[in-house]
Amino acid sequence: MGIGVAVGVGATLAATWLLRLCTRRGWISETWRQLPVVALALSCFALAQLLGGSGFIAAFSGGLLFGALAQQEKHTFLLPAEGSGDTLALVTWVLFGAGLVGQTLGYFNWSVLLYAVLSLTLIRMLPVYLSLWGLPLQPRTKLFIGWFGPRGLASIVFGIMVFSADLPGGGILTGTLVCTILLSILLHGLSANPLVKALTRASRPS
Repeated sequence: MGIGVAVGVGATLAATWLLRLCTRRGWISETWRQLPVVALALSCFALAQLLGGSGFIAAFSGGLLFGALAQQEKHTFLLPAEGSGDTLALVTWVLFGAGLVGQTLGYFNWSVLLYAVLSLTLIRMLPVYLSLWGLPLQPRTKLFIGWFGPRGLASIVFGIMVFSADLPGGGILTGTLVCTILLSILLHGLSANPLVKALTRASRPS
């Protein structure tokens, strides 16, 4: 963890200084501004892994520090990078479907399905609801946040790590993860627009 944090902080400090220097002197055009943030994240991850640290912690800590340091320039660099991030996310989902789904279907059973449903509802929504305690939010808003978040690609990454490590019980763990992700894609995808419209109508002043 220490190596990851050190790499994330060090690389981000150097990258932020270079970006400001290049921007101030006009060395970087609008076309190339979509690359630095993506390159920084990949560099933090790769360097930390090479040094025996956690690439995830390096990228995470580097991202937090970059957001704090580049407040004025953050929108300029993050907005163009969103397209690259979305593309990489789509590639990850394609690889997930091609590499894991077919190999884990045999582990699906009623207990796996039950845990997947609980994971998407009670196990996730209750902690999120409690964490929002005291905020001036309506209960329906807290439930909405709990239903749709937090989500991310980390589950896929950790699932692949478990699957490739050939751990005892790794098959059932990966099968449960795949079942949960597939249910999330289906249920969150189908409910997104209706729930957003319902929350919007309920939030309008009467």
